[in-house]
Amino acid sequence: MPSEDPAVYEMLSRADSIGVFQVESRAQMSFLPRMKPRNFYDLVIEVAIVRPGPIQGGMVHPYLRRRNGEETVAYPSDELRQVLEKTLGVPLFQEQAMRISIVAAGFTPAEADQLRRAMATFRRVGLIHKFRAKMIEGMAARGYARDFAERCFRQIEGFGEYGFPESHAASFALLVYVSAWLKRHHPAAFACALLNSQPMGFYAPAQIVRDAREHGVETRPVDVNHSRFDCTLEPDAKGGLALRLGFRQIKGFAEKDAGSLLAARGNGYPDAGALWRKSGLSPAALETLARADAMGSMGLKRREALWAVRGLPNAPLPLFAAMGAEERGAETQVILPEMPLGAEVIEDYAALHLSLKCHPVALLRDAFEEDGAVPAARLAEIPHGSRTKTAGLVLVRQRPGSAKGVIFMTLEDETGVANVIVWPKTYERFRRIVLASRLLMVSGTLQREGLVIHVVAENLIDCSERLAWLMEGHEAHAARAGERTSVHPQPARFPSRDFH
Repeated sequence: MPSEDPAVYEMLSRADSIGVFQVESRAQMSFLPRMKPRNFYDLVIEVAIVRPGPIQGGMVHPYLRRRNGEETVAYPSDELRQVLEKTLGVPLFQEQAMRISIVAAGFTPAEADQLRRAMATFRRVGLIHKFRAKMIEGMAARGYARDFAERCFRQIEGFGEYGFPESHAASFALLVYVSAWLKRHHPAAFACALLNSQPMGFYAPAQIVRDAREHGVETRPVDVNHSRFDCTLEPDAKGGLALRLGFRQIKGFAEKDAGSLLAARGNGYPDAGALWRKSGLSPAALETLARADAMGSMGLKRREALWAVRGLPNAPLPLFAAMGAEERGAETQVILPEMPLGAEVIEDYAALHLSLKCHPVALLRDAFEEDGAVPAARLAEIPHGSRTKTAGLVLVRQRPGSAKGVIFMTLEDETGVANVIVWPKTYERFRRIVLASRLLMVSGTLQREGLVIHVVAENLIDCSERLAWLMEGHEAHAARAGERTSVHPQPARFPSRDFH
């Protein structure tokens, strides 16, 4: 694995970091385009600075201003320059705090180590205040301005349990680089590994799969003749690798049943009857596979597969086990109506928590356009300070302790994600909607800082009931596109966990 790959840093600078260790959180993805990491030590700082301690200690904005040339970097003494030059005069690491206490405040090495221990136990024991007077008075006695000394101590105090040793941050940064390199150069393998490691991270399988497909990875459905329990890789038509979803993605399908299916698969299952006879799976397990639309290689769509398996008895009889389909006679052919695409998507989410067929919001786009809601991808075209409206599935709700009651939400539609900020007063007005909505429409003011875009919410509407429209087909919900969802709609019929 080559070091200092420019393509990796370019990817991270765009906040293209879903699934990347440590930098996939909302806060990190907002910081990456501001930081624009260009080398490994930038990642060390990135890991250390986007944490409650540095944020509460007022270290983030001074560092960014100095990095971007908006603020002059000045050092009160050559001794402190040697300590703080790598971090542009901002103390980020425990080692720096120790060195400051020695060179600027006259601490002995033993006292500096006691300060380090106090930083590590601040929130639990509260010992760091004992060093306040010694630090400030020691710095003042050596000619440092008292307000500078107090600011230094506040920053050190802000570390609490969250201040990183530099070596710790470097270890984390190595994992950031390695996982980012894999995502950049081997996206299919990276997505496959993430799916097989679930549950983990900030994002559900639907977002991992969507992100992989946006990076050019062909993603293939769960199939009784091609899948294993875990997700796997298969050759694609371009000489690369495609991602095959595994049985682990099917809600309610046991690993032991997958083992029975795989053990008896041999050269494959030509039809549902052969699958039933050879694998010994129960009708319930077969129906779970059918509901997951996992019999496509047999030429069976979801409804056809369900029809086929529901006529099977609980266990193959010995006579049937020895007979071929031609000996039993052809079953009566039944022509089943096509499922509307929206219904297929609903069933996919119910069975797999994701769909390869279509994004739910794409099928509701006409209705949202009638409401004036723009796709997430178009937010980049809207000027800073403009009023706008957007809508999507609610992926993430976060209320960090360092954010003073602010709620951060991430919405997803068929074009990407939109970041929403809900201030405390707005949250109090729309508390139930913020907490319960699965499909949300937000009106507010667009804020832009470089590549970072947020919508500051002023009005929120729960559109979850529109998910029920998907069961009715294009014609039915298109006819209802002009309807307006009330601020207090009835809940949708679908559990929130089915739409991540």
